[in-house]
Amino acid sequence: MDASSNSETSQDTLYDEIKSFFDSAPPLKDGPDISRKLKEFIGKNSQSKGGVAGSRIVCVTSGGTTVPLERRCVRYIDNFSSGHRGAASTEYFLKAGYSVIFLNRRGTCQPFCRSLPQDPLLECFEVSKELNVQVRQSHSEVVKRAIGEHCAAVEEGLLLKIPFTTIFEYLQILQLIGMSMKDHGRCAMFYLAAAVSDFYVPWQSMVEHKIQSASGPLDMRLVQAPKMLSVLRKNWAPTAFCISFKLETDSEILLAKADMALKRYNMHAVVANELLTRKEEVIVVTSNEKISVRRGKTEAEADADVESPLIKLLVEKHSAYIGDSDS
Repeated sequence: MDASSNSETSQDTLYDEIKSFFDSAPPLKDGPDISRKLKEFIGKNSQSKGGVAGSRIVCVTSGGTTVPLERRCVRYIDNFSSGHRGAASTEYFLKAGYSVIFLNRRGTCQPFCRSLPQDPLLECFEVSKELNVQVRQSHSEVVKRAIGEHCAAVEEGLLLKIPFTTIFEYLQILQLIGMSMKDHGRCAMFYLAAAVSDFYVPWQSMVEHKIQSASGPLDMRLVQAPKMLSVLRKNWAPTAFCISFKLETDSEILLAKADMALKRYNMHAVVANELLTRKEEVIVVTSNEKISVRRGKTEAEADADVESPLIKLLVEKHSAYIGDSDS
């Protein structure tokens, strides 16, 4: 059997795994509503707005997926991710003129909330003698700025937030977004910063009710989650500009793993980040170069977040991709 036959067999196996996943996954409760919102959002933002980004739309995925262990879920396996990178990147994409579909894990970091006080919500407010609720003076400026920027993005129709929790929700919604963005061509971008579970419990083999601890040691078989990046690139949105992420704890293998992901899934770029330094530096890996991106050294600098220079670089790469019809 030659190499091309092996490749076709491997691709067929992948498609079988993906079909099996979607066929057996619990249906999205709000699938029709999500589809409607996507159609309206993409339709509104498909017209050129001028400026540096024109009619560009980016799907930013953020936070980690959970793996339920029961259908009526009490226990689940979680995935490490605060959602900070996705939330920060969304802010910088909006500043660069993009419209953003923010596919985010419920309860993780949200755009424009990073600068808010760490105090519990109710402690940010006070009641006046006239019983009017108002923001405490110490928090006034930062809270007003965050609320104002968020409201402006939403009211102008530039930010659509879609939440998920489980791996089943995430992959089904990603498919809806991918297929909805298909006609947006090269002006579409996928910035896949979510931490997606590598293994899961198939829905059909999952128990209905809470697993009882009295049953003794738990023996459960997890299966490998199908790699959706390939089908996103080949079928759902084949002309979109796609960036994935590779996180490792071992810096010695990081770049090799990023290179492997770049080639295996036909990404336009892979953002490689090592766990301990991920907030300070990332490396953007493309087919012909590896670019180190660092945050500013002080909080006062424009590039205080590593996401600021990262998004600037990726916007430039996206511009080159749009302008190069041979890519």
